[in-house]
Amino acid sequence: MTLNPWPGVENALTRQTREGEPPGGWLPGERISLADAIRGYTLGAAFAARREQVSGSLETGKVADLILLSKDLFMIEPTDIANTEVLLTIVGGKVVYESAAWRDRANHTDTPEEK
Repeated sequence: MTLNPWPGVENALTRQTREGEPPGGWLPGERISLADAIRGYTLGAAFAARREQVSGSLETGKVADLILLSKDLFMIEPTDIANTEVLLTIVGGKVVYESAAWRDRANHTDTPEEK
């Protein structure tokens, strides 16, 4: 089992394996929305750990834990969600992870010729 949440989020939306099985999805009536899946992995996880008062959502007074993704999950096909990568992770307001792709973007400055 992977700790990567994106295959699980994709499965919650499609009710299919990564290979697209079964056609139409397993118990398609049990699909959930992307917003509900994200809520389950964030605020739901904080609630399960009894930390919903301090984490799980971006609110004043809570820890500043967040991630920046390679894709806008709300703008892509559900079958592409599992291919999402984390570019940047911030925990307690401090950067704790930067992907090579993010570092390359951050270190690249546009020259007048590139604009």
